[in-house]
Amino acid sequence: QVQLVESGGGLVQAGGSLRLSCVASGRTFSSYHMGWFRQAPGKEREFVTAITSGGGSTDYADSVKGRFTISRDNAKNTVYLQMNNLKPEDTAVYYCAQGRRWAAMRQAVDYWGQGTQVTVSS
Repeated sequence: QVQLVESGGGLVQAGGSLRLSCVASGRTFSSYHMGWFRQAPGKEREFVTAITSGGGSTDYADSVKGRFTISRDNAKNTVYLQMNNLKPEDTAVYYCAQGRRWAAMRQAVDYWGQGTQVTVSS
């Protein structure tokens, strides 16, 4: 059974930084691509970023390019999301995701975490 457990969310002022972590278990972490999505109140869940199984390639939504960085440590079964220069519009529940097909990571993943709240005050 795959489990994805996020941590690191919280309240931060605009311009500040947060680092989210997601620890995966249940299948070989290094064999799967990982991603982050977010859902703001009253909005649909949206893609934020993804990283290939080996960490060699990444993909970012235009809204976070240059501010967010995804990384992974396959020895620790963990994926990270470093978020800098946070804006109030980044406020959302952030979800970790795991998938098999890189081409589909923006639309379809296999497993989701339970989410962690990020709130950015102005």
